Amino acid sequence: MGTYPARLTLQADTAAELMSENPISLPEHATVSDAIALMARRGFSVAPVIDAAGRAVGVVSVSDLIIHEREFELFPRTPGGDAPIGEPQRDRTTVADIMTPAVLSVRPNALAGEVVRIMNSYRVHHVFVADETGTLIGVIGTSDLVRKLG
Repeated sequence: MGTYPARLTLQADTAAELMSENPISLPEHATVSDAIALMARRGFSVAPVIDAAGRAVGVVSVSDLIIHEREFELFPRTPGGDAPIGEPQRDRTTVADIMTPAVLSVRPNALAGEVVRIMNSYRVHHVFVADETGTLIGVIGTSDLVRKLG
């Protein structure tokens, strides 16, 4: 009989043990260009979008930004209508215009297995961690899960 590789287990019990702290956030009035610059500079692939009160109202991912940039290039438009063909355009689209208007979050004491179940059920690569007031304090990505496998 052959030998089987050792089984990997998640070396964390709670969301707090899995999360990366202090996720960046984007105000809903930030432009797509602002989001691209910030996320590229900080190396993040997802960011929550917050309203004027600081509440998370959505999520923008690198995929959202790439899709928008491609569509803007193919179908340029200006607020209030189409721009004449051939004129250079400035993209004034905000992150609120392209975000996913939902934020999946868990509490810091959520069990690690529940975090994995949520990510798998919703087919997402990130889940945010919020404290009892709803303030986002961390993010858990697939890379955080892999880092805690042992």
